[in-house]
Amino acid sequence: VQLVESGGGLVQPGDSLRLSCAVSGFVNAIAWFRQAPGKEREGISCINRSDGTTYYAKSVKGRFTISRDNAKNTVSLRMDTLTPEDTAVYYCAADSMVYCDSDYLQAHNMTSTDFSSWGQGTQVTVSS
Repeated sequence: VQLVESGGGLVQPGDSLRLSCAVSGFVNAIAWFRQAPGKEREGISCINRSDGTTYYAKSVKGRFTISRDNAKNTVSLRMDTLTPEDTAVYYCAADSMVYCDSDYLQAHNMTSTDFSSWGQGTQVTVSS
């Protein structure tokens, strides 16, 4: 499985940005994590390729939207109303054995060790 992220960049507070993850190989759950300098990696969203169900962490719920295009083998993360606190390296991750259960993840959070395949990361910087 190979994952390639694209779409990062420098934006101003309040702007929007779309990240994309090109997926090659069989996976089910595709997730986005982010890691800011000096902080732990945070799982922020996940989508199941099988049925399209999604999960969002509280920190991004209502601002970020994850979507999939199975025909193009891509997953996108639309990020709206960005703030400087969203500045981080964003990673796409995937696994064939994981199912993102939103109710479970709301209580337990996503764990990076659950995902076996990772992209190289793309930098998102939100600054005026």
